Amino acid sequence: MLKIAQIAPLIESVPPKLYGGTERVVAYLTNALVKLGHDVTLFASGDSITKAKLVSVTPTALRLSNSVDQVAGHILQIQEVMDRAHEFDLLHFHTDYLHFPVMRFCDTRSLTTLHGRLDIPELKPLYKKFNDAPVISISNAQRRPLPMANWVGTVYHGLPLDLYNFGKGEGDYVVFLGRFSPEKRADRAIEIARKANMKIKIAAKVDKADQSYFEKEIRHLLDQPHVEYLQEIGEEEKGPLLANAKALLFPIDWPEPFGMVLIEAMACGTPVIAYNHGSVPEVIEHGKTGFIVNDIDKAAEALKNIHLISRSACRETFEKRFSDLVMAENYVRLYEKMVFKQPKLTYSLTPAYRK
Repeated sequence: MLKIAQIAPLIESVPPKLYGGTERVVAYLTNALVKLGHDVTLFASGDSITKAKLVSVTPTALRLSNSVDQVAGHILQIQEVMDRAHEFDLLHFHTDYLHFPVMRFCDTRSLTTLHGRLDIPELKPLYKKFNDAPVISISNAQRRPLPMANWVGTVYHGLPLDLYNFGKGEGDYVVFLGRFSPEKRADRAIEIARKANMKIKIAAKVDKADQSYFEKEIRHLLDQPHVEYLQEIGEEEKGPLLANAKALLFPIDWPEPFGMVLIEAMACGTPVIAYNHGSVPEVIEHGKTGFIVNDIDKAAEALKNIHLISRSACRETFEKRFSDLVMAENYVRLYEKMVFKQPKLTYSLTPAYRK
């Protein structure tokens, strides 16, 4: 048994009330680790729900509280973790790089899962400077922009086996789930469905940063007769929507680090038609759990042949590769390597010297 601290972002609760990929993963991982018999403490917002021990420095998620300074809460949380670090065998962070400077002075081993896109110019000098910080990728593709980082493993996301039910895809529609943003390409999904003469149901949120894009590029497309716009939906609605869909459309235009919706669809037995970017070829098996394409015409053709994909094979692949327990077991292997290797080398208060 390991004593493990999971440190989550404070923007959303764990799990989130609506949209929030990182916090959902932390929730599933934390509960699965408890199920495996480990002693887990979750550092997260006070409105989080977990099977682990909960430690919070903010009563609610920062987005819901309309917090003006969201950094302050995270700095307070990092200090709380540092004050209690001696209680744990390992600290597992999900908060990007905020904690990197202080962890150099901490005797407890730590790992950091990077959940977002890494093709950002400002990140290169940062990860060169902190090339001693052990980091975990959520796909091999995610690593490409930062080969200098101290990668110690790749762990794919996982979902509880009972979260979604298998469906036969009896609804006469395809589905697009996620955000209305330039990189997600809802416009492509709408056009693919039109060319395949299929109805499309769209369940997506509009972030403030994407409001202008939505108004200019997307809103008028939602008025087409083959489009049904459901706005943002929760977990209870997502399962039936996916289970009854003929396919999930994932025509992205960016280096997707993972794509939770891909395994959500597989959990429902729903095949995926996705563009070949980022993690897609690692998650989707072409011809088995969906089709990987590079343009709208090929996507529309794939949609017409979606009956060739076995929905049972999609569900079986999910259970074998992307369950929460598979994810947790893969993390535990990394934890054990970190905890039981030679003593950690820490920095002294004078950076030029080490203990």
